[in-house]
Amino acid sequence: MNKINDMLTKAKVLALSGLMLWGFSSTASAAVDGKAVFDRSCSVCHSITPPPKSAPPILPISARYHQQFSSRNEGIKQMAEFIKAPSKEKVLADQQAITRFGLMPAIPLSAEELAAVSAWVWDQYSGGQ
Repeated sequence: MNKINDMLTKAKVLALSGLMLWGFSSTASAAVDGKAVFDRSCSVCHSITPPPKSAPPILPISARYHQQFSSRNEGIKQMAEFIKAPSKEKVLADQQAITRFGLMPAIPLSAEELAAVSAWVWDQYSGGQ
């Protein structure tokens, strides 16, 4: 009887552990929506297409990153770093845009949000079509 109780207890622990791990893994793998991050944190200043609001539109920004970086991963990484800590050394906008709009402020986003919104911006580029 004691052996049966031990086996049942172990089976319950294993089953609960499996459910907990499944719950954590499905939560952790839930992707952050880059468009939602843009809508919430960026769209106040950036439009997607011209005319600009108080910052350059997203399509020309995406085009500049595509011109500068041939690798999607590198472009997204550099864009996320710029959004997190903008600097004149990292800016890809032309001097006219900097004069007109100034340097954007740092945007307080999580690493996941930075990656998601940067990937979303990168993906807006249509190759000049």
